[in-house]
Amino acid sequence: MEPTALLPFAAWESFYVIVGSSAAALTGLQFVVIVLGAELGMGSGSTTRAFGTPTIVHFGAVLLLSAVLSAPWHRLSSASLCLTVCGILGLAYGVIVIRHARRQTAYKPVLEDWIWHFTLPLIAYATLTATAATLPQHPEPSLFAVGGVALLLLFVGIHNAWDSVTYIATERRKPE
Repeated sequence: MEPTALLPFAAWESFYVIVGSSAAALTGLQFVVIVLGAELGMGSGSTTRAFGTPTIVHFGAVLLLSAVLSAPWHRLSSASLCLTVCGILGLAYGVIVIRHARRQTAYKPVLEDWIWHFTLPLIAYATLTATAATLPQHPEPSLFAVGGVALLLLFVGIHNAWDSVTYIATERRKPE
């Protein structure tokens, strides 16, 4: 066991308890938003796949990052591998989300949607992938970057959940 491997993670324990708990709580609230939209007959399955489900995935990614970095790793390289896989899967999922957004016809994304729903998550997952590879050699800056990725995904999720709620609220009030 590398004794220094455990030290950098211990300093981040409180951060990941807060961030992970926030992501878990917000995931539950996003479920309510999706149900509310469905009950009001707003959107479609393809719209939910493009705009609702990714928010859950980003909150889940934050929760997963929190769990990964709270695990009792014996080697930084093991944590690095796990984070790299998370980043690659996030990038692949981001591409799938963009395909769903282009195929759905119920809503035309505007610039803000392209930034918050598609670009920022891809930047976060690309940063995670690149940063994870440097974790064993440069743990301190790498952990700050991963913490930044977790916060970015958390704030993207908050923004996108709010965007969904306000869309549902304003569309519901429009006369038919």
